[in-house]
Amino acid sequence: MTMDFAAFMAGATADPAVVGLVLKGSRAHDGMTTRHSDHDLYVILADDAASEPAALDGYRSAQLDLVVTTLDRFRRPPDWERYAIARSRVLVDRRDGEVTRIVAAMGRLGAEEAFRSGAALLDAYANSLYRSVKNHRDGNPLAGHLDAAVSVGFLLDLLFALDRRPRPYNKYLAWELDRFPLPGWKSAALLNTVARITATGEVAPQQRLFARVEAAARTAGHAAVLDAWGEDLLLMRPHPDSPTRLAF
Repeated sequence: MTMDFAAFMAGATADPAVVGLVLKGSRAHDGMTTRHSDHDLYVILADDAASEPAALDGYRSAQLDLVVTTLDRFRRPPDWERYAIARSRVLVDRRDGEVTRIVAAMGRLGAEEAFRSGAALLDAYANSLYRSVKNHRDGNPLAGHLDAAVSVGFLLDLLFALDRRPRPYNKYLAWELDRFPLPGWKSAALLNTVARITATGEVAPQQRLFARVEAAARTAGHAAVLDAWGEDLLLMRPHPDSPTRLAF
């Protein structure tokens, strides 16, 4: 039987085992809702509850997409779910603000977690960039283009980690940067450069972007990761004859 969002909310709100209802997805992002948007909803149960909604985990219809979880599991989501929770809207919180506090905490990485993640992401980004430039140099533009596209994913993860934030899903990237810009970066210029790199795989925009990332990474304390690349950094950096002005 297909469930209506309003009817489900009424039933879940009346169930004492339900301690939280949290809306995620397009309907939690102002201006992102379309006629195709359903209601993506976390249904949070008390840890020791036996409740009918537990059987609805994974339910999907044109109106509803349900994730039924316990309060304990909601505190410890998988990394890929962190952004969805961070930008969600709390509709019901029966734990004196605990659900609301969990949602707020998801938007901020711990300092040690962010630093450790940033180091690994910087190395992965540099590796894909290096492969892209080298493949172009060696006459393999397809491989160079594919490596450039791969590097962009690591790059975005890195930039958000440097700001101690989970990276938004691609659907919400422009929305996020418009409302919550990365410190020191011009959102439109960054998005335009990322779009150009993924569309063309060109070397020069990659190198100019790397110069900006390298400076930010060194400021954040990741010089050792970069210096481990030795002379290979010369291949990643802009050519001396390239324009030096950065628009980011």
